[in-house]
Amino acid sequence: MPSLEALIEARHEIQLVITQPDRPARRGLKLTAPPVKVAAHQHGLEVFQPERIRDTEAVDFVRRLRPDLLVVVAYGQIIPPSVLGIPKLGAVNVHASLLPRHRGAAPVAGAILAGDAETGVTIMRMDEQLDHGPILATRSVEIGAHEDAGALTSRLAVLGAELLVETLEHLDETNAVEQDHAAATVARRLSREDGELEWEMGALEIDRRVRALQPWPGVTLPTNRGRVKVTSGHVEGDRYVLDVVQLPGKRPAPAKQVLGDA
Repeated sequence: MPSLEALIEARHEIQLVITQPDRPARRGLKLTAPPVKVAAHQHGLEVFQPERIRDTEAVDFVRRLRPDLLVVVAYGQIIPPSVLGIPKLGAVNVHASLLPRHRGAAPVAGAILAGDAETGVTIMRMDEQLDHGPILATRSVEIGAHEDAGALTSRLAVLGAELLVETLEHLDETNAVEQDHAAATVARRLSREDGELEWEMGALEIDRRVRALQPWPGVTLPTNRGRVKVTSGHVEGDRYVLDVVQLPGKRPAPAKQVLGDA
């Protein structure tokens, strides 16, 4: 969203916005449009929502537009060579880590889980491999001691949008630098099982997981009320203290109110 808004504000000519198809959402499973689609329509932009970007029909649709440049931000599908090769200026990607560290699906969570002191955003030229292409620009930020993945993602989205626009202004004279592939790490896709925590993990590991897996998939810990969802907490010496928890079907509430002193 911030990258789309920044490109519009910078007066780039956006031929097409490609995003995921509408999906069932919330308890009623009502078909819901992605936020990027809503924003694009508000600005009068055409939207394309292929189920698979690699399908022949989707590739042909993009090819007919003959775009100068493809900009990819958190799309969620691998862009095939058949699409990457269409724009005459290639394709650039906004990635939420300091590449080559934390390539892959969950770079923000990956940085928190690893205990990194800083992370950032990378603008890179895309090639056929995942987050593998040469780097055009980077910008780093410190990770707050109590910052969760939701808050950090929001910060990086804004930072990435700013750096994207700056990079496109000087794209012709910017030299791309190859990544140090030997130093690459991969932040794999998260699952609900990653959030099933045990106290034996230790305070530091629990703290990192609570922050890294917020808001999704969320974490649970065993308590005197059974397993509860942990929204936030903090490390106090060598133990992890619950601050806000959530019982099934209830709203988040202070841990002391829900669990007592146990």
